[in-house]
Amino acid sequence: MKKIVTILGARPQFVKAAVLSRVIKKHDNVEEIIIHTGQHYDTNMSAIFFEEMNIPKPKYNLAINRLSHGAMTGQMLTEIEKVLEIEKPELVVVYGDTNSTLAGALAAKKMHIKVAHVEAGLRSFNMKMPEEINRILTDRISDILLCPTDTAIDNLQLEGFQNIPSKIVKCGDIMKDAVEFYSETSKEKSSIISNLNLQYNEFVLATIHRQENTDDINSLKSIFEGLEKINNTKQVIIPLHPRTKAILKKNKLAYNLTVIEPVGYFDMLELLKNCSLVVTDSGGLQKEAFFNKKHCIIAREETEWVELVSNGFAKIVGSDSTKMWLAFEGFKNSKMDFSINLFGNNVGEKIHKEILNLL
Repeated sequence: MKKIVTILGARPQFVKAAVLSRVIKKHDNVEEIIIHTGQHYDTNMSAIFFEEMNIPKPKYNLAINRLSHGAMTGQMLTEIEKVLEIEKPELVVVYGDTNSTLAGALAAKKMHIKVAHVEAGLRSFNMKMPEEINRILTDRISDILLCPTDTAIDNLQLEGFQNIPSKIVKCGDIMKDAVEFYSETSKEKSSIISNLNLQYNEFVLATIHRQENTDDINSLKSIFEGLEKINNTKQVIIPLHPRTKAILKKNKLAYNLTVIEPVGYFDMLELLKNCSLVVTDSGGLQKEAFFNKKHCIIAREETEWVELVSNGFAKIVGSDSTKMWLAFEGFKNSKMDFSINLFGNNVGEKIHKEILNLL
């Protein structure tokens, strides 16, 4: 039986990878070995996390985290190489744009092992983002580029990938499969809506964590002032990222919002299902908002998911509190049709088929 190694480093990657793992298990024609680099240290990623979410447990946990970008990527490259020497897979699968993604792709390529990149072709065109560097370099050395959208394919072609010996395939967004699968069980597993005494469509969900926002105190203040103005009209629930919380505390900034601790995936799905609107600087949450038929206000200067903006489901406001308020007002009575298929269907099956063709 052919063997593949999947390399993951962050909780969202495990959720996405679970889609492909389920397909592999169903067909039983490939052996999958999972490596967790440990990049995002999360005490919630215990045995119960994998059991409740029906996610295969990693065979290897490298526990590499809390280092600078260079040190982290370098250590991962060294340790992943050791595992690949033991396992000798025909293919390595990487997801997205983390340091784990780049380290996994580099380790495999230097050992002449084929690389499949899920979520290939995404671009923010902001080279100050570590994620942008990771995704560009990973795309360049991958053997198959599994793209979520036509825009992703266009990005690769504009960069000359038609002249590079790699296969470009539009598979759709694997996050959609994950949301659809876990939506069946999140209501049973989560009690956050009742615990917080929330009513359907009567609150706004917000998340702010990107360094471009948290490291610029003026940007952070403007974003939270915008959220506070929205809160005067509709309650704002914000699961507060530890970095954001620390910076607000350090600068003695306090706002009249409903602040809660970071939440797990099931809780987040229930908050998404029940909120009226999302404000975020997260890339993944923009799509999850759309999958749950919610408009999204993007607190960034750009987005990789341009389809959401061009089709009117999301609006980019950066850190401008006035733009945030105007977007909120504009979306308040919107009756848009969210049934448009922007991100494909049965994505896990399509990716599985492409991987088999590569082995």
